[in-house]
Amino acid sequence: MANRRIDTAQGSAALTAWTAAAGSVPRPVLALAVRYTLEEVAARAPGNSVEVRVPPFGVAQCIPGPRHTRGTPPNVVECDAATWLAMATGTLAWADAVAAGSVAASGLRADLSELLPLL
Repeated sequence: MANRRIDTAQGSAALTAWTAAAGSVPRPVLALAVRYTLEEVAARAPGNSVEVRVPPFGVAQCIPGPRHTRGTPPNVVECDAATWLAMATGTLAWADAVAAGSVAASGLRADLSELLPLL
């Protein structure tokens, strides 16, 4: 199971604030919401075969499978914070985000459609 560093109540409150404000929240709230959802995806699909990056706020490894140890991992998902949180909350579908070019996904395991939305 993923090691939680963010209190669930605080993370949930940040995500609720982001949703209620239609994405217009202070940077610390945005960062907390992103990190909380990254921890959540890692908790729901523990593993090290896919790296999910939401720069500059955080990164998580998830999904069981081969673990990478050096350099760029073979399975990477990267997007901005607004896209990530929209997918995590269900206001944006994985397929739509990928089709729009809002998500860069590389590798055979880099498909999070089965995990999203988180809530």
